[in-house]
Amino acid sequence: MTTTLKIDFVSDVSCPWCVIGLRALDQALERVKADVRAELHFQPFELNPGMAAEGQEITEHITQKYGITPEQADANRENIRRRGAELGFKFSMASEPGGGRHRIYNTFDAHRLLHWAGLEGAAPQKALKEALFTAYFTDGQSPASHEVLVRAAAQAGLDAARAGEVLSSDAYADDVREREQFYLHQGIHSVPAVIINDRHLVSGGQPPEVFEQALRQIAAQG
Repeated sequence: MTTTLKIDFVSDVSCPWCVIGLRALDQALERVKADVRAELHFQPFELNPGMAAEGQEITEHITQKYGITPEQADANRENIRRRGAELGFKFSMASEPGGGRHRIYNTFDAHRLLHWAGLEGAAPQKALKEALFTAYFTDGQSPASHEVLVRAAAQAGLDAARAGEVLSSDAYADDVREREQFYLHQGIHSVPAVIINDRHLVSGGQPPEVFEQALRQIAAQG
Protein backbone atom coordinates (compact mmCIF):
# COMPACT_ATOMS: atom_id res chain seq x y z
CA MET A 1 0.00 0.00 0.00
CA THR A 2 1.36 3.40 -1.00
CA THR A 3 1.06 6.32 1.42
CA THR A 4 0.63 9.82 0.02
CA LEU A 5 2.49 12.57 1.87
CA LYS A 6 1.99 16.29 1.38
CA ILE A 7 5.36 18.04 1.32
CA ASP A 8 5.74 21.83 1.46
CA PHE A 9 9.27 22.85 0.47
CA VAL A 10 9.81 26.36 1.85
CA SER A 11 12.80 27.91 0.14
CA ASP A 12 14.39 30.75 -1.83
CA VAL A 13 15.83 30.46 -5.33
CA SER A 14 19.01 32.22 -4.14
CA CYS A 15 19.62 29.74 -1.29
CA PRO A 16 22.34 27.16 -2.08
CA TRP A 17 21.33 24.90 0.81
CA CYS A 18 17.85 24.78 -0.72
CA VAL A 19 19.37 23.24 -3.85
CA ILE A 20 21.13 20.66 -1.70
CA GLY A 21 17.98 19.99 0.30
CA LEU A 22 15.85 19.50 -2.79
CA ARG A 23 18.38 17.17 -4.44
CA ALA A 24 18.62 15.11 -1.25
CA LEU A 25 14.83 14.99 -0.89
CA ASP A 26 14.53 13.83 -4.51
CA GLN A 27 16.96 11.00 -3.84
CA ALA A 28 15.10 10.01 -0.69
CA LEU A 29 11.77 9.98 -2.54
CA GLU A 30 13.30 7.75 -5.20
CA ARG A 31 14.39 5.31 -2.48
CA VAL A 32 10.93 5.11 -0.90
CA LYS A 33 8.84 5.28 -4.09
CA ALA A 34 7.50 1.74 -3.59
CA ASP A 35 5.83 2.87 -0.37
CA VAL A 36 5.48 6.67 -0.52
CA ARG A 37 4.01 9.09 -3.04
CA ALA A 38 4.72 12.79 -2.55
CA GLU A 39 2.57 15.80 -3.31
CA LEU A 40 5.33 18.41 -3.49
CA HIS A 41 4.55 22.14 -3.27
CA PHE A 42 7.12 24.93 -3.35
CA GLN A 43 6.47 27.76 -0.91
CA PRO A 44 8.10 31.20 -0.94
CA PHE A 45 10.72 32.53 1.43
CA GLU A 46 12.93 35.56 0.78
CA LEU A 47 16.35 35.55 2.39
CA ASN A 48 16.76 39.23 1.47
CA PRO A 49 13.32 40.79 0.97
CA GLY A 50 14.76 44.31 1.06
CA MET A 51 17.43 43.68 -1.57
CA ALA A 52 17.60 46.34 -4.27
CA ALA A 53 16.91 45.39 -7.87
CA GLU A 54 20.57 45.69 -8.86
CA GLY A 55 21.60 43.33 -6.05
CA GLN A 56 24.83 43.30 -4.04
CA GLU A 57 28.23 41.74 -4.59
CA ILE A 58 28.08 38.33 -2.97
CA THR A 59 31.16 38.31 -0.72
CA GLU A 60 30.38 41.81 0.49
CA HIS A 61 26.81 40.74 1.26
CA ILE A 62 27.73 37.52 3.07
CA THR A 63 30.49 39.05 5.19
CA GLN A 64 28.22 41.91 6.23
CA LYS A 65 25.16 39.75 6.92
CA TYR A 66 26.85 36.92 8.79
CA GLY A 67 29.87 38.69 10.27
CA ILE A 68 32.44 36.36 8.72
CA THR A 69 35.66 36.97 6.82
CA PRO A 70 36.00 36.71 3.02
CA GLU A 71 38.16 33.62 3.59
CA GLN A 72 35.39 31.98 5.63
CA ALA A 73 32.88 32.88 2.93
CA ASP A 74 35.09 31.22 0.31
CA ALA A 75 35.44 28.11 2.47
CA ASN A 76 31.66 27.94 2.90
CA ARG A 77 31.15 28.19 -0.85
CA GLU A 78 33.66 25.40 -1.46
CA ASN A 79 31.81 23.19 1.05
CA ILE A 80 28.55 23.92 -0.77
CA ARG A 81 30.20 23.16 -4.13
CA ARG A 82 31.35 19.76 -2.85
CA ARG A 83 27.96 18.90 -1.36
CA GLY A 84 26.27 19.85 -4.61
CA ALA A 85 28.65 17.73 -6.68
CA GLU A 86 27.91 14.71 -4.48
CA LEU A 87 24.22 15.15 -5.31
CA GLY A 88 24.77 15.75 -9.02
CA PHE A 89 24.40 19.54 -9.08
CA LYS A 90 27.03 21.96 -10.37
CA PHE A 91 27.67 25.07 -8.30
CA SER A 92 29.92 27.11 -10.57
CA MET A 93 32.60 29.15 -8.83
CA ALA A 94 32.87 32.88 -9.42
CA SER A 95 36.32 32.38 -10.93
CA GLU A 96 34.93 30.24 -13.76
CA PRO A 97 34.35 32.05 -17.08
CA GLY A 98 30.68 32.96 -17.38
CA GLY A 99 29.73 31.06 -14.24
CA GLY A 100 29.26 31.42 -10.56
CA ARG A 101 27.25 33.72 -8.39
CA HIS A 102 28.76 37.19 -8.33
CA ARG A 103 25.81 38.97 -6.77
CA ILE A 104 22.80 38.44 -4.50
CA TYR A 105 19.52 39.56 -6.06
CA ASN A 106 15.93 40.25 -5.12
CA THR A 107 13.83 37.13 -5.72
CA PHE A 108 10.26 38.35 -5.23
CA ASP A 109 9.34 38.17 -8.93
CA ALA A 110 10.78 34.66 -9.12
CA HIS A 111 8.42 33.65 -6.32
CA ARG A 112 5.46 35.24 -8.12
CA LEU A 113 6.33 33.20 -11.20
CA LEU A 114 6.69 30.02 -9.11
CA HIS A 115 3.27 30.66 -7.57
CA TRP A 116 1.75 30.88 -11.05
CA ALA A 117 3.60 27.73 -12.11
CA GLY A 118 2.12 25.92 -9.10
CA LEU A 119 -1.36 26.79 -10.35
CA GLU A 120 -0.41 25.19 -13.67
CA GLY A 121 0.64 21.98 -11.92
CA ALA A 122 3.14 20.35 -9.58
CA ALA A 123 5.41 19.12 -12.38
CA PRO A 124 5.91 22.49 -14.13
CA GLN A 125 6.42 24.21 -10.78
CA LYS A 126 9.20 21.80 -9.88
CA ALA A 127 10.72 22.10 -13.35
CA LEU A 128 10.73 25.89 -13.02
CA LYS A 129 12.31 25.73 -9.57
CA GLU A 130 15.10 23.52 -10.92
CA ALA A 131 15.58 25.77 -13.97
CA LEU A 132 15.93 28.81 -11.71
CA PHE A 133 18.47 27.03 -9.51
CA THR A 134 20.54 26.17 -12.57
CA ALA A 135 20.24 29.66 -14.04
CA TYR A 136 21.56 31.25 -10.86
CA PHE A 137 23.98 28.79 -9.31
CA THR A 138 25.39 27.15 -12.44
CA ASP A 139 25.09 29.86 -15.08
CA GLY A 140 25.42 32.95 -12.85
CA GLN A 141 22.24 34.59 -14.19
CA SER A 142 20.08 36.99 -12.21
CA PRO A 143 16.79 35.62 -10.83
CA ALA A 144 15.60 39.25 -10.73
CA SER A 145 15.85 39.51 -14.52
CA HIS A 146 12.51 39.07 -16.28
CA GLU A 147 14.35 37.82 -19.36
CA VAL A 148 16.00 35.08 -17.28
CA LEU A 149 12.70 34.21 -15.60
CA VAL A 150 10.78 33.95 -18.87
CA ARG A 151 13.50 31.77 -20.36
CA ALA A 152 13.40 29.49 -17.30
CA ALA A 153 9.61 29.24 -17.61
CA ALA A 154 9.94 28.17 -21.23
CA GLN A 155 12.55 25.58 -20.27
CA ALA A 156 10.07 24.24 -17.71
CA GLY A 157 7.45 23.77 -20.44
CA LEU A 158 5.37 26.76 -19.37
CA ASP A 159 3.87 29.38 -21.67
CA ALA A 160 6.59 32.03 -22.09
CA ALA A 161 4.14 34.72 -23.20
CA ARG A 162 1.95 34.15 -20.15
CA ALA A 163 5.04 34.19 -17.92
CA GLY A 164 5.94 37.59 -19.35
CA GLU A 165 2.44 38.85 -18.65
CA VAL A 166 2.65 37.70 -15.04
CA LEU A 167 5.99 39.42 -14.55
CA SER A 168 4.95 42.69 -16.20
CA SER A 169 2.02 42.96 -13.80
CA ASP A 170 1.74 42.61 -10.03
CA ALA A 171 -0.04 39.26 -10.38
CA TYR A 172 0.18 36.95 -7.36
CA ALA A 173 2.10 39.52 -5.29
CA ASP A 174 -0.46 39.40 -2.51
CA ASP A 175 -0.55 35.59 -2.60
CA VAL A 176 3.24 35.37 -2.23
CA ARG A 177 3.32 37.86 0.63
CA GLU A 178 0.52 36.00 2.39
CA ARG A 179 2.39 32.71 2.09
CA GLU A 180 5.63 34.28 3.28
CA GLN A 181 3.94 35.75 6.33
CA PHE A 182 2.20 32.47 7.09
CA TYR A 183 5.48 30.57 7.32
CA LEU A 184 7.20 33.34 9.26
CA HIS A 185 4.36 33.19 11.79
CA GLN A 186 4.82 29.42 11.93
CA GLY A 187 8.39 30.01 13.13
CA ILE A 188 10.22 29.43 9.83
CA HIS A 189 13.18 31.80 9.80
CA SER A 190 15.71 29.82 7.79
CA VAL A 191 15.48 27.59 4.75
CA PRO A 192 15.12 25.05 3.41
CA ALA A 193 12.25 24.04 5.66
CA VAL A 194 10.57 20.82 4.58
CA ILE A 195 7.14 20.42 6.16
CA ILE A 196 5.48 17.02 5.79
CA ASN A 197 1.71 16.64 6.25
CA ASP A 198 1.56 20.13 7.79
CA ARG A 199 3.07 18.79 11.04
CA HIS A 200 6.57 17.38 10.66
CA LEU A 201 9.54 19.68 9.98
CA VAL A 202 12.91 18.73 8.54
CA SER A 203 15.22 21.75 8.52
CA GLY A 204 18.28 22.44 6.41
CA GLY A 205 20.14 20.77 3.60
CA GLN A 206 20.09 17.34 5.18
CA PRO A 207 21.60 14.20 3.58
CA PRO A 208 19.23 11.89 1.67
CA GLU A 209 19.35 9.37 4.55
CA VAL A 210 17.79 11.89 6.94
CA PHE A 211 14.92 12.63 4.57
CA GLU A 212 14.44 8.93 3.84
CA GLN A 213 14.18 8.09 7.53
CA ALA A 214 11.67 10.89 8.13
CA LEU A 215 9.54 9.87 5.14
CA ARG A 216 9.43 6.23 6.22
CA GLN A 217 8.59 7.08 9.82
CA ILE A 218 5.81 9.49 8.89
CA ALA A 219 4.37 7.11 6.28
CA ALA A 220 4.36 4.32 8.86
CA GLN A 221 2.19 6.48 11.11
CA GLY A 222 -0.48 6.42 8.43
